[in-house]
Amino acid sequence: MYDYALTFMERKQDQPVLVLDGAMGSLLEERGVNTTLPLWSARALVEAPGMVREIHAQYIAAGCNIITANTFRTQNRTLAKVGMKGKAAELTRLAVTLAQQARRESDRGENIRIAGSLAPLEDCYRPDLSPSFAEALTEHEETARYLADAGVDLILIETMPAAAEAAAALQVAADTGLTVWLSLQTREPGVFLSGESLLDFLDDLSPLPEAVLVNCIPPGRVMEELQLMRSHLPAAVRVGAYANVGRIDESGKWRSEGGMSPVEYAALVLQWVKQSAGIVGACCGSNPSHIRAITEVLTNANLMCS
Repeated sequence: MYDYALTFMERKQDQPVLVLDGAMGSLLEERGVNTTLPLWSARALVEAPGMVREIHAQYIAAGCNIITANTFRTQNRTLAKVGMKGKAAELTRLAVTLAQQARRESDRGENIRIAGSLAPLEDCYRPDLSPSFAEALTEHEETARYLADAGVDLILIETMPAAAEAAAALQVAADTGLTVWLSLQTREPGVFLSGESLLDFLDDLSPLPEAVLVNCIPPGRVMEELQLMRSHLPAAVRVGAYANVGRIDESGKWRSEGGMSPVEYAALVLQWVKQSAGIVGACCGSNPSHIRAITEVLTNANLMCS
């Protein structure tokens, strides 16, 4: 069997910029798939698994290095709200399998890693609902174990709006022995969505992940976040970002049309890379065109991983 994770890590030093994929949930929504909360993108694992696999394949074709398995809402806490408690392991494995199938079917497969998404236990825009450290530790340990058992290459802790839950998720993800990236959500530069100091959190960060990112924030705020993260982290820890590029329409749904164009977004991403970003991608409202534009601009600048 091809060792995707080891080979990719061995080559990493010669490949300065890694490109994540783009949105899953908002793209499913835009393509007509039911993403009713609280399941969000996880509903598609039951109702439209073929579409999930197709989106992974399209991001791979667009040139990214990492695709993220559709596990953003496969925790038992969320599933219990819709009468599906006890299905977390099954749905997590299915999500990872769909990503693996897309990788296997691509002629770029050996260059692709699969990240397992470890997301907030409650609404990522509601830090007031974030669980205590102890609660988060127990529940995220279960998810991290399911991700590792399913065969992801790394764990991407993402969209964390509060310090305690981020710290708990980091601890249990690191305990799996997999590579861990930690992505945080802020309301202004250096401040968690919860209002807590991001900088104090970074100063005390332990264990250290391989990378710290921000996501699900406006693109215009990323540059300052990168500068702050870079100044509060050891040089060995990569920094990066994947921002929202779409707009929310009158019905409350994400739309790529009317948001930031792929060319505009890629131009911003290039500036982030020149600043300090070693990992980039796109979040809500994005689609494969945004990732293709990023890979093209980075390739033209001789900054793109193969």
